Amino acid sequence: MDTRTILAIALSIAILIGYQFFVERTMPPAPKESPPSREAPAQPTPSSQPSSQAAQAPVSAPAAAVREKTVSVENNLFKVTLSSRGAGVRSVELKNYRDESGNLIVLKGDEIAPALSLGLDESFQFAHADFTIRGKDSTLSSSERQTTLFFEHTSGGYALRRTYTFSYDDYAFTVRDEVAGPASFWITLGRDFGIHKPDDSVHFGPVLLKNADREEFEVKSIKEPREFREGIKWVAQEDKYFFSVIVPKTPVELARIWKKDDYAMVGLKVPAGQNEYLVYAGPKEYDRLKTYGFGLEHIVDFGWFSFLAVPLFWVLKLFYSVVHNYGTAIIILTVLVRIPFIPIANRGQKSMKKLQDLQPRIAEIREKHKKDPQTVQREIMELYKKNKVNPMGGCLPIVLQIPVFFALYKVLLIAIELRGAPFMLWVHDLSAKDPYYVLPIVMGVTMVIQQKMTPSGMDPKQQKIMMLMPIVFTFLFLNFPSGLVLYWLANNVLSIGQQYFVNKKLEKQAA
Repeated sequence: MDTRTILAIALSIAILIGYQFFVERTMPPAPKESPPSREAPAQPTPSSQPSSQAAQAPVSAPAAAVREKTVSVENNLFKVTLSSRGAGVRSVELKNYRDESGNLIVLKGDEIAPALSLGLDESFQFAHADFTIRGKDSTLSSSERQTTLFFEHTSGGYALRRTYTFSYDDYAFTVRDEVAGPASFWITLGRDFGIHKPDDSVHFGPVLLKNADREEFEVKSIKEPREFREGIKWVAQEDKYFFSVIVPKTPVELARIWKKDDYAMVGLKVPAGQNEYLVYAGPKEYDRLKTYGFGLEHIVDFGWFSFLAVPLFWVLKLFYSVVHNYGTAIIILTVLVRIPFIPIANRGQKSMKKLQDLQPRIAEIREKHKKDPQTVQREIMELYKKNKVNPMGGCLPIVLQIPVFFALYKVLLIAIELRGAPFMLWVHDLSAKDPYYVLPIVMGVTMVIQQKMTPSGMDPKQQKIMMLMPIVFTFLFLNFPSGLVLYWLANNVLSIGQQYFVNKKLEKQAA
C-alpha cells in the first residue's frame, strides 16, 4: 500500500504541475446571471444630469471630419497618449519594464475598439468621433504633481464631456464622463488593452470582480455574452504580468463580457449623467494594488493556496530587501519552509528504515500464504503493529509539503517582482527557463542521490519504477521558471543532508 501511495503522490504532483504549465486552462463557466430586464431604462433624475456647461450646451450638427490630434501626459512611471478620436487611450508606455529586446513595454489596444471608447450600445458609436481637446502635453514632477485634460463632443442630439486627471508617481488615473441625451451609455476597455504578451501557462483576457469573487473568462469559451448586475467592483483585461482595469466609482447598470471578431471584450453600462472611474494600466504590483482599496490585488491570482502564497510572497520580498537577490532569497525561504517539517521528515525516514528491515519477513508471509490474500494482509498488519511501523509514515512529509509547494509555485510563476530578476552566472531571469538547462539537470541528479540514500520498503522491481521519477521530473522542469527549479533543487539538497544524518543515527542505533 505504501509503495502505491508514494507512486500516486509523485505522479499526481507531476501531472498537476504539468497540466498547469503546459495545458491551456479551461475554467468552468460561472453561474449564469439573470437575463437582462426588458423594461425601458429609467430616465436620469435632474440631479444626475451633468453640471458642466459643455454637457448641457445645445447640440450642434455633426462637424466635418478633422485630423486626429494626440496629447500625452508623462510622469515618473509611464507616458500616456490620448487621442481626440474617441477621447480614448492610444497607448501607455511603462518606464520601469522592458521586453526581451530591451524596449519599453507599451500597453495598447487597437484602432477598431480603442480603450475607454463610449457608445449607446456595443457598437461604440463615439469610438471614432472627433473630440475637442482642452489641454496640452505635460510632464509631471514632484513640484507639479497633477494635471487635468478635457475632451468635448456634441452631435446628433448628444453632448459628451470627458475629464482626465493624472497624478505624479501613480499608474492609476481618474476619468469622469458627463453625457446628456441618452438614458444610458457604454464604456469599454476595448480589445487587448492591458495585454502585452499572452501566455498559455496562466490566464489572459477578461476578468471581473463581483463582490469578493474573481471571475475570469477564456476567449475560446465565450459562446454568448455574459452579464452581471450586482456587486460589480471592476472589469479588467489581463495577461501574466500586466493588466488594465476600470473601477466604477458611481453606480453601474451591468457589466458585460462578450466576443467580437475572435477578441474578448469587456464593458460597463452606466446611466447617463455624470460617472466617474478609476483606470489603471500597468504592472501587477501586489502591494501597490492593495493600497487602492477596491480589491485590485485580486488581479494577482495566487490560486487555491493563496492563504499560504500571500505570506510566502511577503516573506520572499522581505528577504530580498536584505540580500538584494531573489535567487538567494528563494534559497533562504526554502530553508525557512523546510524547518517545520524536519521532525516529521525524521519520523518518516525512520519509519521507512524499519519498513525496509521488515521486508524479508513480509516476503516470507507472502510466500507462505500466497493463495490467501486476506491472511497475508492480516499478518502483515499485525507485523506492522508489533514493530510499531506506520506504512504511511514516509508519505506524510510529502503530503504536508504539497500545499506549500503549489503556493510557492504560483508565487514564483506569476510574481512580477521576479520578472527579469537575475540570480547568478548564466541565470539572468528567474521567471524564465534556464537557457542551458543546467539547473533542471542538477536537480534531477539530486533526486537520484536522494532516492539512493532513502530507505525503501519496495522490492527491486518497484525501486526501478521509482527511479524513473527523477527522469520524469527533470523533463518536466526543463521549461519551468528558473526560480521554481532553484527552489526544488535547494529543497533536494536539504533533504539529502537531512537523510545523511538520519542514516548515520540509525546505523549507530543498529550497532
